[in-house]
Amino acid sequence: MVDDNARRGDEPPRTSGKGARKSWSGPGRARPRQPQSTADGGGGRRDEPALPPDIDPRRLSPEIRRELTTLDRVNAEMVAKYLVAAGELLDDDPDAALVHARAARARSGRIAAVREAVGIAAYHCGDWAQALAELRAARRMGSKSVLLPLIADCERGVGRPERAVELARSAEAAQLAGDDADEMRIVAAGARSDLGQLDQALAALSTPPIDPARTGQTAARLCYAYADTLLAVGRQKDAVQWFLRAAAADVDGVTDAEDRVAELA
Repeated sequence: MVDDNARRGDEPPRTSGKGARKSWSGPGRARPRQPQSTADGGGGRRDEPALPPDIDPRRLSPEIRRELTTLDRVNAEMVAKYLVAAGELLDDDPDAALVHARAARARSGRIAAVREAVGIAAYHCGDWAQALAELRAARRMGSKSVLLPLIADCERGVGRPERAVELARSAEAAQLAGDDADEMRIVAAGARSDLGQLDQALAALSTPPIDPARTGQTAARLCYAYADTLLAVGRQKDAVQWFLRAAAADVDGVTDAEDRVAELA
């Protein structure tokens, strides 16, 4: 949502968290509390949340600023502030990020980037139904972000893993490349695991073969997913090797691969 690589729709799905056992494979099932707007907001409307005092709307990416040109100047500036606030709060306080994204939607619900922002924030909060509705809306409105892996993961979250498998096998998914394709593999494998199809999950993760020399968040999570699935089918020795590879790839600390190695060893 902000210019320094923080437009969340351009990022891979956050299906992995440090210390989370099964988080590699997609959303959990617990429903978090729903955030509430403040009654006396700082945005000029009674039900809007108060904005942090140092929010600078100029931090919004040029691409999204262009989408806001359909609004009047004052409203566009407020929407930009809420989007920047949502982007900055997303990692540390996703509930608050969702409140700010909703405030932007209340002012500009027909802009793809705004609906995408609400969808991404809802995804981080674990509100899969809302995330799915908003991400679909963003796609209909012409979002240029790669949203298919997130949408498929949300289908898992609302209890439709078979739909996630269908999306992973679609023509659109076949056009994905690089990290986007790997994120789709992770989601597809998680959906197969949900359905009890562990052999198919392994096949999804290993086709094409995983490059153990890669590093970065997606590479680490892909190795972790493969290791966890190997463990689920009883191949503990192989699982340890892939947890080690996940730990080596995990330069940002997004998984608990090192802890898993220590436990299994």
